[in-house]
Amino acid sequence: MKQSQFLEILDRDEAERRWRAVVRTTPFEPETIPLDQALGRVLAEDVRAEVDVPGFDRANMDGFAVRSEDTFGASELEPRRLRLNDETLPTGVAPTIEVRAGTATTIATGAMLPRGADAVVPVEVTQITAEDPDHVLVQAARVPGAAISFAGTDMGRGETVLFAGTRLTSRETGVLAAIGRAAVSVHRRPRVAVLSTGDEIVQPGEAMRPGLVFDSNGRILVDAVRELGAEAVFLGGHADDPDALRAALRGALDSADLVLLSGGTSKGEGDLNALVVGELTPGIVVHGVALKPGKPICLAADGDKPVVILPGFPTSAIFTFHEFVAPLIRDLAGLPGARRETRRARLAMKTRSERGRLEYLLVGLVQDDSGGLAAYPMGKGSGSVTTFSRADGFVRIGRNVEIVEADEPVEVTLIGRDVPVADLVVVGSHCSGLDLIASELARSGLSVKLLAVGSLGGLEAARRGECDVAPVHLLDPETGAYNEPFLEPGTRLVRGYARMQGVVTRPDETRDVETLLADPSTRMVNRNRGAGTRVLIDRLLAGRTPPGHAYEPRSHYAVAAAVAQGRADWGVTIEAVAREAGLHFRPLQPERYDFVVPAARWERPAVRQLVAMLDDPRSDLRARLADEGFPAE
Repeated sequence: MKQSQFLEILDRDEAERRWRAVVRTTPFEPETIPLDQALGRVLAEDVRAEVDVPGFDRANMDGFAVRSEDTFGASELEPRRLRLNDETLPTGVAPTIEVRAGTATTIATGAMLPRGADAVVPVEVTQITAEDPDHVLVQAARVPGAAISFAGTDMGRGETVLFAGTRLTSRETGVLAAIGRAAVSVHRRPRVAVLSTGDEIVQPGEAMRPGLVFDSNGRILVDAVRELGAEAVFLGGHADDPDALRAALRGALDSADLVLLSGGTSKGEGDLNALVVGELTPGIVVHGVALKPGKPICLAADGDKPVVILPGFPTSAIFTFHEFVAPLIRDLAGLPGARRETRRARLAMKTRSERGRLEYLLVGLVQDDSGGLAAYPMGKGSGSVTTFSRADGFVRIGRNVEIVEADEPVEVTLIGRDVPVADLVVVGSHCSGLDLIASELARSGLSVKLLAVGSLGGLEAARRGECDVAPVHLLDPETGAYNEPFLEPGTRLVRGYARMQGVVTRPDETRDVETLLADPSTRMVNRNRGAGTRVLIDRLLAGRTPPGHAYEPRSHYAVAAAVAQGRADWGVTIEAVAREAGLHFRPLQPERYDFVVPAARWERPAVRQLVAMLDDPRSDLRARLADEGFPAE
């Protein structure tokens, strides 16, 4: 291994500078391709029109080619009478008769305008009588140029109609066709090889067993490369075997312009990518960047050919791809740099950051009642597959910042070109029944944005006017009532559905709840603070802190997975999730899962539609909820 550095943490910009200093960053040589293959390609040269478009003066509607001065003063009461020329002009036919004073020629839309005419009278304002079929009565005046497209007014001969660096869409290929270009010069597309590595990965469709994960990075990276207009080749998954990795890497380098590997960037014993890549020349240029997510990224080269080892966790992999790799692919493809738009927002929740690393905090954006934006952290971690796909943008938190307080103003860099506007913004507790509701609304044509922040977070969002609906299931220990005791002025409660909370264990565990709690060898899985289920768990424990009490996942699904996989022996979740996971369920307490709506948003169409669906006991939504174990009462 030629480089001695390993996880020498560099500033993000310095890391990029060092890498770009050794790899190729200029576009590949142009190639000429047929027009029917040009969609999505990048022009390598300016395109000038070699013909006028249109190539002749043409009529824009069916009617009569006339001299405009012959129609001045025409009206329904006093029409102008013009003699018809002995010629009818369809498309594709050159005129032979000049339009002289007092005459008109019948003409079709798109036909060539005859000499002498300077306007077209639409057929709707003319009349030809049976008594006088050789003349036309014009009942409205026309100005010069009326209903005519003049030669060269769209594109003129010699005019530059497309510029180098343009990525061709159907609009641009239409322009090329209009000027008669049968072939076009474009930049060669970068060829990017993608290798997934690790003993723990299996490809979608292959058999799964505990300890393995499906390879999502391979699919994400291949399609991200294709979205940029480059050619992606997936070379499969590879186990942690040095010789096999060397062979796979050499094959990728022989066939591609840029090589991406995912996984194997840390210092773990089984991570061999860095070892193999380090044997290249110049090899590893950067190994470790002071950012989160994506700290262990490895930037390398074989000659001037870029090689990148992206982190194995999906969010880290796709984020570092867009930060470091995507800009280089654009350069190699001859595309201009992507313009990133930003929006000012308030951070909706207090956030802690790790000192010493530039953090890119992925956020979802919602609009409050004042028209401002609130940014909700998408806090699922770098191992999440869904975080990047659902985020609207990210906030940069500086290397020396440890805490960003709630309501602090932040600048959000958008991942797309704008903030998606949802018909219904839902912020609060998540439930599989809520997924059914969102699905039903989507089928009716509405878009729904879901941000899972817990019941208390949802109440706060409703209070601040940052959502249309806040799902909650909060138990008041003093009254034993759900949700209504927590309503604040300016909010309304919509009755949702009932669901059963209970204690779950693996099927072979048959002891009752009290026996489980009394056994010090059993390990629990808790829920996060602020979740409605956490209130129920705290009441059940009555001050006890059994093993696993500090283990606080944020969803019912995570609780079920912890028990099913043996990382915990019991937990509290809802019956529908327990049934799906095949767990033994002991009913603990029925609860209400309801919806808090800010009064100011009550009349919004999507809110009214949701309320109507929930109020109708015979609706398809109610039937689907009941079938899944979520009855109205």
